[in-house]
Amino acid sequence: MPETVLEVRDLVKRFGSLTALDGVSLDIQAGEIFALLGPNGAGKTTLIGAVCGLIRKTSGTVRLFGVDLDGDPVSPRYQVGLVPQEINFDPFFTVAESLFIQLGYYGKPRDPARVAEVLDALSLGSKADSPTRALSGGMKRRLLIAKALVHRPRLVFLDEPTAGVDVELRRDLWRYVRKLQSEGTTIILTTHYLDEADELADRVGIINTGRLLLVEEKNVLIRRLGEKKLQVRFRVRIDRLPDALHAAGAVLSPDGERLEYVERRGRLSAADVLRLIYAERFPVADIETRRSRLEDVLLMVLHGTPRVDSAGAELGAALPAALDVSLQED
Repeated sequence: MPETVLEVRDLVKRFGSLTALDGVSLDIQAGEIFALLGPNGAGKTTLIGAVCGLIRKTSGTVRLFGVDLDGDPVSPRYQVGLVPQEINFDPFFTVAESLFIQLGYYGKPRDPARVAEVLDALSLGSKADSPTRALSGGMKRRLLIAKALVHRPRLVFLDEPTAGVDVELRRDLWRYVRKLQSEGTTIILTTHYLDEADELADRVGIINTGRLLLVEEKNVLIRRLGEKKLQVRFRVRIDRLPDALHAAGAVLSPDGERLEYVERRGRLSAADVLRLIYAERFPVADIETRRSRLEDVLLMVLHGTPRVDSAGAELGAALPAALDVSLQED
């Protein structure tokens, strides 16, 4: 069974009358990529800050690598790396000097080979002797990532690591994140680019107003709450659908030229609907399908987007309340 590198239990953080974290409980396993998702102000950065020692919690327990941070707030954090949202390095050092200083912060000896390795991995090798103030915005973001990784942390927090950067850096980072995972590094990612979470994450957690709404394997979550939309275009007008297709929930467009169907749990599959269509010998001109993405599921959980079944009844209108459960089940 994988080692639990981070255990959070009943974590609360209040800023005056504002409750930023409201009883959050979460386990992170060694070697996984976990995406923490939610809107601005949901509590993502506050949770990271409480784990990394940047924010003092109000109550609750945080254990890193089996160590309770109330008893030892320092030594476990030497094995943690953080890529913050804000640019926060001294502009008067060179890129390489910034990394040597970072090694010293974590009690590591000067290691030119490790610095060169990280710089090359993030395409910063040619900038090693450049002052950090001369870097472009994208290069500064790369340097933040290099600083978080240079001391070889076992757990890395990537808090909006690709915010405002170009597509090339995002792809480079994705490749490097997968490499880190293959080497055993555990990664917690927050991002508003949901294709990033869709691409990288093993599990996702959805947080809103300081409460963790669910934690689940990404693929299981998409299968459970997602949909597959089928659209069939006909070569000629169809006057009406046979009873079997109508009962399944297929809908004919007003002009009779398209059929639309949404596959979800408890309904026929899109493949079964296509078999019914071909059995009726309808003249099919084109078929399109689209499966739900993580973005669709996130919006459904956050907003309780109502879905309507074939009898006209709403499905999932109260979804967030139904999902607001203890995460010890996960």
